[in-house]
Amino acid sequence: PGTNGQHAYFQMLHQGTDVVPVEFVAVKKPKHTLQGHHTLLLANAVAQAQALMQGKADEGGHKHFTGNRPSTFLLLDELNPTTLGALIALQEHRVFVSGSLWGINSFDQWGVELGKVLAKDVEARLLSGNLAGLDGSTAGLLAQLRA
Repeated sequence: PGTNGQHAYFQMLHQGTDVVPVEFVAVKKPKHTLQGHHTLLLANAVAQAQALMQGKADEGGHKHFTGNRPSTFLLLDELNPTTLGALIALQEHRVFVSGSLWGINSFDQWGVELGKVLAKDVEARLLSGNLAGLDGSTAGLLAQLRA
């Protein structure tokens, strides 16, 4: 038993050629009444963090996990407006500090701005059906959306 995330995604985290830091966020006291389900989810979150850290030796190779994969584990007592706000503030601070270290302005999001500009054109084309001058990929997607 496990969670949906444990399949292809976690396989990549455990055995992929790129080391990808993982951040686990779990809530100790759920707001729902599915205690058995919640216990299973917590057990799987802790076990995945443990597996990323420890790994497992295997002579055959395909079941070898190097371990020493970086992760952090944030455990909230409960999910409420205060803890959610603290979690968001932590992420915003992380973005700010990372940008400062890398010498970039993390809040100048030119890729996002480009998407917004393109979205205006795409919206108009979705409504009108005009696909003239578009690349094949975008035209195909819009044609499928209008079908």
